[in-house]
Amino acid sequence: MDVRVYATTMAGYNRWVNEQIFAAAASCADEDRRRAVGGAFGSLHATLEHLLVADQLWLQRFARVPLTAHEGRERLADFEVLRRERVSTDTAIDAWAAALTEDFAAAPFQFTSLAYQRDFTMPGWGAVTHLFNHQTHHRGQVTTLLRLLGCEAALSADLPVILAE
Repeated sequence: MDVRVYATTMAGYNRWVNEQIFAAAASCADEDRRRAVGGAFGSLHATLEHLLVADQLWLQRFARVPLTAHEGRERLADFEVLRRERVSTDTAIDAWAAALTEDFAAAPFQFTSLAYQRDFTMPGWGAVTHLFNHQTHHRGQVTTLLRLLGCEAALSADLPVILAE
């Protein structure tokens, strides 16, 4: 599959699921969103924040600019700010995906991992896949946290649903 087709499809899926997740999360009380309920990052809010910051870091890596998304995260303490940043970042992911080329997919992609404190080299297509795989991994955790908090509403995160529309 063409890397641009894959990335734009996944970017659309990303936006669609994020809209549902944030709508469901908005139905929770703020103290519930922040309550530690055993998720990988403790709370629903912290997991949503991790997803956002990780996406911003990957966009910075792809643009070859200094990594700053992990700095000053206190701005994301407010849920509505977090939600607006999510929408803005999803728009940036859409634009990035639309501009992808097969040359990028085939070329080695080098980056420094903040989590592992080391350099990695992988094919460009692997970095693209990782961006979307990471989102899916943590959104699975988010849907579980939403259910635990009773805030799931009519949440559906299955790819076939959006592909069938």
